[in-house]
Amino acid sequence: MEPVRQITGTAVPLRRADVDTDQIIPSEWLKRVERTGFGQGLFAEWRSDPEFVLNQPRYKGASVLVTGPNFGTGSSREHAVWALQDYGFRAVVSPSFADIFRTNCTKAGLLPVQVDADAAEALLAAVETDPAVVVTIDVEARTLLAAAAGVSTTFPLDDFTRWRFLEGLDDIGLSLRNEQKIVAYEAARPAWMPSAGRVAAT
Repeated sequence: MEPVRQITGTAVPLRRADVDTDQIIPSEWLKRVERTGFGQGLFAEWRSDPEFVLNQPRYKGASVLVTGPNFGTGSSREHAVWALQDYGFRAVVSPSFADIFRTNCTKAGLLPVQVDADAAEALLAAVETDPAVVVTIDVEARTLLAAAAGVSTTFPLDDFTRWRFLEGLDDIGLSLRNEQKIVAYEAARPAWMPSAGRVAAT
């Protein structure tokens, strides 16, 4: 994944609580074998309503989603994160996230920004009134600033996860940091033990 150090952009206000992963990306989209293209299915059922927020031109190009509490509840599908990213979101701001969804976000490079209820409400209200409100999220400082909304706050992000965002490391990237050790270990494995090459050849 790409390093994530600072995100600056406009936001989409999704004033809904308990948004589950099936609402984020309906199950019929899970048949895809690619990891791309899921943005078309993001909130697919809601987007059938012409008045739905993502259908409003004034929010086009936003990189931050601001929503209600308990975002990402439901099944553990990674596709929900992929859909948000594929649509163009780089961060989601909410008073609370479902644990598995939050973990999936941090592994894929989508920043989950948990703020208190008052800050979330102030940001939602400001963006609903003025789509031009700019939000700046600093990963290293763990801060969110939206001056036009009167919001300046911090958000929790453990040191290891923050480091992964700053370095752009997903699970594969973490493994590749030990590539030389892995290669050395594989080269020294006894011949009678299975190896990736021999398994692939059978």
